[in-house]
Amino acid sequence: MKKFTFTAFTAVAAVMMYASCGDGTPKASLKSDVDTVSYAIGMAQTQGLKDYLVGRLGVDTTYMDEFIKGLNEGANAGDDKKKAAYYAGIQIGQQISNQMVKGINHELFGEDSTKTISLKNFMAGFICGTTGKGGLMTVDSASQVAQAMMRTIKAKNMEKEFGPNKKAGEDFLKENAKKEGVKTLPSGVQYKVIKEGTGAMPSDTSLVKVHYEGKTLDGKVFDSSYNRNEPANFRANQVIKGWTDALVHMPAGSVWEVYIPQDLAYGERQQGADIKPFSMLIFKIELLEVDGKK
Repeated sequence: MKKFTFTAFTAVAAVMMYASCGDGTPKASLKSDVDTVSYAIGMAQTQGLKDYLVGRLGVDTTYMDEFIKGLNEGANAGDDKKKAAYYAGIQIGQQISNQMVKGINHELFGEDSTKTISLKNFMAGFICGTTGKGGLMTVDSASQVAQAMMRTIKAKNMEKEFGPNKKAGEDFLKENAKKEGVKTLPSGVQYKVIKEGTGAMPSDTSLVKVHYEGKTLDGKVFDSSYNRNEPANFRANQVIKGWTDALVHMPAGSVWEVYIPQDLAYGERQQGADIKPFSMLIFKIELLEVDGKK
């Protein structure tokens, strides 16, 4: 038994001393403690690496030999600043291709895979911003332009897809304004008094306590403090604009049915699963207290 164990150990050691994992892989020679710990640390550092390469960097495992080739070149470059700069460019360029552009396209165009930003112009801006030379705008102004243009493009794409929601809301409000008891505020918010209160009227910074129920145009309830049996507390300016406009016209103790145009609700944004872009909303709002007073 002892002889078998020794023989088996010798065989394993021989494999460990001259291990190779394929083309391009240096052969390990574990002749000392430093050799062994070097190999073990290298091996340990790969935990989760393959998943990262595939999931985050988009590496096709068919071409792992190419990855190993690049890995060896990068690791053996030492402190060669020229090579370090080149490899950094490769790495960031791949992140642009595999992550940035895909993320921006999804942000702008949603699930429409037929549309994409211009990689040529993206790279022109990216390189000018990186080098600080030849830019058509400053980095700060570029950030402002990008945000504004992204909102505009997103809104146009959203309106194309969800335009019927916008029209349905406009048509409803047009007809609703003609109904008995319905009043329209200058902002376009409409309301009908169910119960007229006699308490204090909030300002936009007042702390209010309310019960409410929110419905979409098709009558689906998407939120209700009544169902939770718990009134909500917040400042009048911490909600959508249509809510704020209604609250500052409501005396405490009032119960109103409020009709909020989409642009005073969430506009082109989707809110949860039930509120689609460009949806007008209908609320029953019961103003219980203003700044702690009924």
